[in-house]
Amino acid sequence: MISDSTTVKTADFERATGWQIKPEGACKDDRCVPLADPPADTVELSIVAEALGMPLIADEPSGLLALGPEAGGRALTSAVAPALELPDYGGETFRLDGLRGKKVFLVAWASW
Repeated sequence: MISDSTTVKTADFERATGWQIKPEGACKDDRCVPLADPPADTVELSIVAEALGMPLIADEPSGLLALGPEAGGRALTSAVAPALELPDYGGETFRLDGLRGKKVFLVAWASW
């Protein structure tokens, strides 16, 4: 879920994540996670992100927030990629750490 605000309408949160906000907390299928103060019309992303184990990333320059899916405790703890060296299109060695400090979008593909 991408948002430009830390507070979103409950209906938008439910539509984007599949979690429903009920008096007993946030519920999905047969699971319910208690929320200290269940919201009514709006949801505070940082509160539900923490309760549901969903990563919440803020991009300051754009003013956008990205709420990731529940990760079951497997969310990344940092955005630092491991050392990676691969041949580029021309056959030269390319090092990923040469892009340190820049935003990088990686695409992986496999035929299987």
